[in-house]
Amino acid sequence: MVNVPAAGAVVLVLLLFGIALLAMSSGDFRVAGLCFLSAMVVIYFRETRLVDT
Repeated sequence: MVNVPAAGAVVLVLLLFGIALLAMSSGDFRVAGLCFLSAMVVIYFRETRLVDT
């Protein structure tokens, strides 16, 4: 069975990485840094709370 919240977190991380890469290419490093930081928080939350071990 698919863990929908965990899969949604992966989609959110990919979206944040994409936004960060676009922001970096346009020179907006503040937005890029915040997106990368947010992605890391979502990854941590997914691995600690959403995935059953």
